[in-house]
Amino acid sequence: MIQQLKILIPNNVLLMIFLQNLIFHNESWVCYLLDTAGQEEFSAMREQYMRSGEGFLLVFSITDLSSFDEILKFHKQILRVKDREEFPMLMVGNKADLDYHRVIEVEEAQNRARRLKIPYIECSAKLRMNVDQAFHELVRIVRKFQLSERPPLELNYKKNKKKCCML
Repeated sequence: MIQQLKILIPNNVLLMIFLQNLIFHNESWVCYLLDTAGQEEFSAMREQYMRSGEGFLLVFSITDLSSFDEILKFHKQILRVKDREEFPMLMVGNKADLDYHRVIEVEEAQNRARRLKIPYIECSAKLRMNVDQAFHELVRIVRKFQLSERPPLELNYKKNKKKCCML
């Protein structure tokens, strides 16, 4: 179940924060979704979340070309803030229930995701279609990334071999 928190800040700007608790491979995860609706007032806060985030959903509306173009900016910003060439991200095309208003074709979104080297999924927050799957997929991507970042275990038995003698 996603919990929603609405915060109204000066100048009647609305910030929405969504929390999703989930279990993945017997581990408890809390996912925060910060919805700033692309407002520049939140750029400093956005970078703070980027610094502490372990994975990111890059969400755009399939009915809005400008939100699709923003994905490139956010992807680049995350990599800059993280000082990485790759980082766990999932590109999400929202409003799949409004296919008749679609301006971003599935193939176009898939091609962009492929160029950015991140997976792509479509969902409908209104119908709750693929929303949980998007969070679970992001957690799977984060977990895989974390495991790949661990130093490999050294299996050099000769080096650590202890001898025992029983009489």
